Amino acid sequence: MNNPFIHIVRFVVLILLQVLLLNDINFLGYINPYLYILFIILLPAGINQTRLLFFSFLLGITVDMFEDSGGMHACACLLMAYVRPLILRFSFGLSYDYQTLKFSKTPFGSRLTYITLMVLVHHLTLFSLEIFNASHILSILKNTLFSGVFSILVIIITTTLFSKKRT
Repeated sequence: MNNPFIHIVRFVVLILLQVLLLNDINFLGYINPYLYILFIILLPAGINQTRLLFFSFLLGITVDMFEDSGGMHACACLLMAYVRPLILRFSFGLSYDYQTLKFSKTPFGSRLTYITLMVLVHHLTLFSLEIFNASHILSILKNTLFSGVFSILVIIITTTLFSKKRT
């Protein structure tokens, strides 16, 4: 990890934003943005898989402690971290394989694919564990779709606002 201080600050800020502000946003009863997963999305591509899983679990369990949600966020973050290398390879191809991936310098289409797949994996896992009833598959898919679209928009806006300008 190139600069641990940046990652620590990002971890703390995203958790505080999520638990103090974003968890109170609930459009139409089921649309809720989950910005805290941006921490996992923005971790360096070459990070050790064990560290990635550890930080993802720590992120998820911290949100679970604030929300009293029994480990659902930890499980969703762990699955998201586990499939992250596959999604990176699918989205960025050779840039990921040769470890030359700079998130801010990748094409927008690749970034959108990566963010969308990561968010959908997280949300589908989270809402499946939250509802935990196969007869409510439409509710799971509805929550995943609408919260996912909203989360993707918030993540893209955030990454665009806080990205370093290309020169």
